[in-house]
Amino acid sequence: MRIVIALGGNALLRRGEPMTAENQRDNVRIAAEQIAQIAPDNELVIAHGNGPQVGLLALQGAAYKEVPGYPLDVLGAQTEGMIGYLIEQELGNLLPYEVPFATILTQVEVDARDPAFQHPSKPIGPVYSKEEAERLATEKGWHIAPDGDRFRRVVASPRPKHIFEIRPVKWLLEHRTIVICAGGGGIPTLYDENHKLRGVEAVIDKDLCSALLAQELEADMLIIATDVNAVYVDWGRPEGKAIAQAHPDELDRLGFAAGSMGPKVTAAGEFARNTGKDAVIGALSDIVAITKRQRGTRVSTSESGIRYYP
Repeated sequence: MRIVIALGGNALLRRGEPMTAENQRDNVRIAAEQIAQIAPDNELVIAHGNGPQVGLLALQGAAYKEVPGYPLDVLGAQTEGMIGYLIEQELGNLLPYEVPFATILTQVEVDARDPAFQHPSKPIGPVYSKEEAERLATEKGWHIAPDGDRFRRVVASPRPKHIFEIRPVKWLLEHRTIVICAGGGGIPTLYDENHKLRGVEAVIDKDLCSALLAQELEADMLIIATDVNAVYVDWGRPEGKAIAQAHPDELDRLGFAAGSMGPKVTAAGEFARNTGKDAVIGALSDIVAITKRQRGTRVSTSESGIRYYP
């Protein structure tokens, strides 16, 4: 099978952990141990998050006052290389030397007319006091929004349209290479008024980009790996129920929050509807069982309704 695996943030950093290089490597190793078990029999493409890493680079850059901070698209490119390096090395320690790996810097096209640019909503970076946030907004042209009793910068989150490097990714897959690409939703790129490509200060949702990647690659399965074992109804309550399988329309009716499971459910539903193939949302530690249809929430158009785990 050709499988796209979208690794959630917990593949690199668990909640509350310091963002040290060693902590990130330890977490990548856990993901690699699962992925290595399915590598011999499948064509694999790995996408991943990068939010905390971009935030850290931005903070480090802000400490150097001699030049302006680097834009988000450049920071995103830097993290794609760093995280790809960790994934390649940890997988390489588990798989035979003959298995090739490649990390692809991935530009993802967005539309300059996307309504998201008029309504920035994706929080990034550290929190600030109201006064500091307003000062930075004036100096740098940022949009800011409340985050609890503090404030954060917010940027647009446009929808991905096309993955520019899709041809080399396909070529590498055809030559049995494990490919790491589309990190952090890819590097948001658009055509300007002169039809020249340029990066843009935005963040593409990782799961939506992974769904588009899986669709353009004609993948047989999309796995969205996160830190819970399934999609739940009434999550965190005694009456909570784990969903085993559901039609995308049923999940839409349940109305998952945008700040938690919502984007993953949307991405899984889009892939299932557009391809007729299955998308599965489940735990990072269950990747092997997910490929055997034993774990996770399977989003499929092959059956109507919704089915829960016992």
